[in-house]
Amino acid sequence: MWMQDKPLLQEELGRTISQLLHAFQTTEAQHLFLRTFWQTMNREWTGIDRLRLDKFYMLMRMVLNESLKALKMRGWEERQIEQLLELLTTEILHPDSQAPSGVKSHFLEIFLEELSKVGAAELTADQNLKFVEPFCTIAARTQDSLVLHNITRGIFEAIVEQAPFAIEDLLDELDAQEGEEGTSEDEGTSEDEECERDAPSMQPGSPRGAALPGRSDEPPGGGEDAVGPVLQFDYEAVAGRLFAVASEQSTPSQNRKRLYKVIRKLQDLAEGVFPEDDVPEKAYRNLRDEEQERRTKKRLPKARSQNHPGKGRKEDSCPDPSSGSKRRMRRRQRRGSGAEPVAPQEQRGGPGGRGTRKKRRWLRAGAKVKGARCQELQTEQRPLQSRK
Repeated sequence: MWMQDKPLLQEELGRTISQLLHAFQTTEAQHLFLRTFWQTMNREWTGIDRLRLDKFYMLMRMVLNESLKALKMRGWEERQIEQLLELLTTEILHPDSQAPSGVKSHFLEIFLEELSKVGAAELTADQNLKFVEPFCTIAARTQDSLVLHNITRGIFEAIVEQAPFAIEDLLDELDAQEGEEGTSEDEGTSEDEECERDAPSMQPGSPRGAALPGRSDEPPGGGEDAVGPVLQFDYEAVAGRLFAVASEQSTPSQNRKRLYKVIRKLQDLAEGVFPEDDVPEKAYRNLRDEEQERRTKKRLPKARSQNHPGKGRKEDSCPDPSSGSKRRMRRRQRRGSGAEPVAPQEQRGGPGGRGTRKKRRWLRAGAKVKGARCQELQTEQRPLQSRK
């Protein structure tokens, strides 16, 4: 694998190496092969240059896929599942393992995807819970923040994101079962009706065996938005198992805080509340419309508050036209110069000097008030000027 440079030959060689697992007849020999493979990857990972990483990522994915296929061949026995998960946890995820961060991150990224490819059509929700239990324990006990992030993102949040599609698959399966029951009830139809229904159209211009209108020869699920096989989960059970390990006293606080966020999402799913960003558009378009309507209602009070007359803005303020002349008068009075004598009540030592200065300061502040208040201030300034 190290020396192979051609992509198609790399894929063929990786498939050959991974399928060596089935050459061993006993479970112990298969697990010895797998343990040796992962220990070799851990030991040699730091010596792999970046140009060769992709083909070894592909090899790890193929070996994990064949490991799950070996479980499928044995009927998904509970004891076999526990042994394989214990092996993978010990060699890759356990804190005492020698696995580098690259191996751990890639394993957590591909685990649910490969499990879906192999067993989505057969595994039950209880069996899938057993597959994620080791990740609950590691997420609660790990001291590595990267491992905690990869487990929550690659395992639990992936379950939340796939929930709408898993429910769609379940509804399709129920519809298919109802359709089979309906066909069994309609078996009493006459043979003549069946012949008429199956007879090809003989109208001119319609060739024999032509496709009926509205019928497509493309296989279902082949569109751009098609999602692959999705695992079924009991979200309440997953949330309960995760809460049991997260609420322990030995769980670090940062782990508990991160896991509680995931637990809330799983509990919402158990109650039928879907994450808005992950809901398929065709099936749950009404949720998006309601959210847009709610956001527009929130924006309306904000727009009104910007035009509220009680909060002044600079462009709406009404300046006092006589404020410039009053400032010039005050400057002359402070300098003490000027041909005109100063009135006794406006002198500093005079009996009315202090009150006059207060009145002027009040007038200067009143120039910034807008609306009808400006008119009131201007009417109060005119008597003052007449007194002067």
